[in-house]
Amino acid sequence: MKKQAFILAIALGVYSTASSGGFNLGKMIEAMGQKPAKPPAESTQTAPAQQPAAAGAQGQTSPINLFGKTSTEDEIRIGKQIAGNLLGAAPLVKDDMLQQYVNSVGRWVALQSNRPDLPWKFGVIESEDINAFAAPGGYVFFTKGLYKRLNNEAELAGVLGHEVAHVTKKHHLDLLRKSSLIGALAQAASKEFKGGDQTVQNLIGNGAEMLARGLDKEAEFEADRIGAVFAARAGYDAWGLPTVLQDMATLNASDNRLALLYKTHPTAADRLARLGDAVSDRFDGLAAGKEFADRFYRIR
Repeated sequence: MKKQAFILAIALGVYSTASSGGFNLGKMIEAMGQKPAKPPAESTQTAPAQQPAAAGAQGQTSPINLFGKTSTEDEIRIGKQIAGNLLGAAPLVKDDMLQQYVNSVGRWVALQSNRPDLPWKFGVIESEDINAFAAPGGYVFFTKGLYKRLNNEAELAGVLGHEVAHVTKKHHLDLLRKSSLIGALAQAASKEFKGGDQTVQNLIGNGAEMLARGLDKEAEFEADRIGAVFAARAGYDAWGLPTVLQDMATLNASDNRLALLYKTHPTAADRLARLGDAVSDRFDGLAAGKEFADRFYRIR
């Protein structure tokens, strides 16, 4: 039934007027660009998603190679710095049970990927915007506004699977590599700095410039396809992500919560159509996945 409704929605084009992004960070980018990054508030430091694995003291001052093969250690360093900058601008929701639950689901989905050994960290950010973002090295954040629109664990798994796919395919790392920032900061990035992870900070700025570029549309389509597979492998209803996309597409494009979604991202109609073409009847042979609506953690 879900598949037929999904295909019918595409055929009717009922979602073509709404803007949809890759669950990107909206207003938080603006906040990051307006003020210097600061450490996350002490009261949120115990949340699972806010404890990025630190590189060794010596590794933190070494140069980063973005022009050849970037090591996993450097990828994690970049993601850790971006995550820290982000959480300095927008703290995590102060709900330990929520953060633990999201980390539990996220890590289970990430185990189905080809990069299960990354130090995966997931967190829900205190914002009513409807956005999400993945940083290199296994850092995934999305907003309370998006979380509140979810109805079951399968939909959560679909959203997280999409972001996990961005990390496994190194989409944001590739974006950083191709960014105009690279030319301006290449010399700084090739030198050794002392004190903190200044090499990474000089490379990414405060992260706002990199996030504001958005991802290539093909990267979003690819993350949709791969993310749906990750969720299905984890035992969830494979239609969780399309359901979320359909819900987002019903929102008015002028909704303030969507005001700063990236203009470079495909519409919900495009994403649903491409996902439908990619999936076709491939999910028909799968065992029925679970929605787990009864154990979905609802924000009080």
